[in-house]
Amino acid sequence: MGFKQDTYALTAKGIIENLGKRNIEGFYFETSKEAVAHITAMMEKGSVIAWGGSESLKECGLMEAIKNGDYELIDRMTATTPEEQRQLFAKTSLSDYYLMSTNAITLNGELINIDGNGNRLASLIHGPAHVIIVAGMNKVVTDVESGYKRVKTTACPPNAVRLSRKTPCGATGKCVDCLSPDCFCNQIVVTRRSGHAGRIKVVLIGEELGY
Repeated sequence: MGFKQDTYALTAKGIIENLGKRNIEGFYFETSKEAVAHITAMMEKGSVIAWGGSESLKECGLMEAIKNGDYELIDRMTATTPEEQRQLFAKTSLSDYYLMSTNAITLNGELINIDGNGNRLASLIHGPAHVIIVAGMNKVVTDVESGYKRVKTTACPPNAVRLSRKTPCGATGKCVDCLSPDCFCNQIVVTRRSGHAGRIKVVLIGEELGY
């Protein structure tokens, strides 16, 4: 390992210890390949799996792995009508595993997330039996306030461009704390603790993933 990887491992160790104090299980893997192998081994064959929109899940290879695995998948993108989408959201709440990333994670183990429709955050908070969060070490921040800043300056502008949102950050790359009709910074949630031990699992990867 290089100095950067050594530092990632040391940082992750402290975060995992702090996650444990918050009823959240933490894991660290140097590579995406190792992380994906661990996650897929964790999920039993036939498990019902849903997920939130995430570039990290794609980049690490987890989406490809589950689509090629022996699982029952709930893909909200297959909905063709608002009613079909509502039904898929209802099924998601009863899924065995919900996969997502986090917009930021503090050294103390707090999770900071922002959402448009709120479906991703709803599943994080309540519903699916297990939530697995995949995050590159680029998502680590010192504290909650730094997490807010990271979300607005680092995560949201590229996501606005990716989603073709007509927002100031999508046009200029800079957040102006807008209230535009196309704004997707509608729900902000800080997860400081899980009320159910082990329900939320955070998998940290020693790479830069997502936004």
